[in-house]
Amino acid sequence: QLQLVESGGGLVQPGGSLRLACAASGFTLDYYAIGWFRQAPGKEREAVSCINSSGGITHFVDSVKGRFTISRDNAKNTVYLQMNSLRPEDTAVYYCARPRLNIRACVVANFASWGQGTQVTVSS
Repeated sequence: QLQLVESGGGLVQPGGSLRLACAASGFTLDYYAIGWFRQAPGKEREAVSCINSSGGITHFVDSVKGRFTISRDNAKNTVYLQMNSLRPEDTAVYYCARPRLNIRACVVANFASWGQGTQVTVSS
């Protein structure tokens, strides 16, 4: 069974950091773009950042540029999202996903296979 499992969420104070991990099982991440998405209460899910199979990075949310870093460790079959200088508005459930079509590229519309999510809460 092809699965993505997120971990690393939690409660952090404003200005703090978290590193989320997205571990793949049942398939090899090497060939896939992997995206991080988030959904805040009462809001639609939005794309945050993506890394393609070649290591190219796209940030879809201007507010995370300079604060969030996405990376991949193909040897560990895992993609990470390092989140620094966290703000209350970053509070959301964070999901990772892989594309069903054009699997190597960061095309948001093609992402369809989601993990279960990990909660990130930024609060004092």
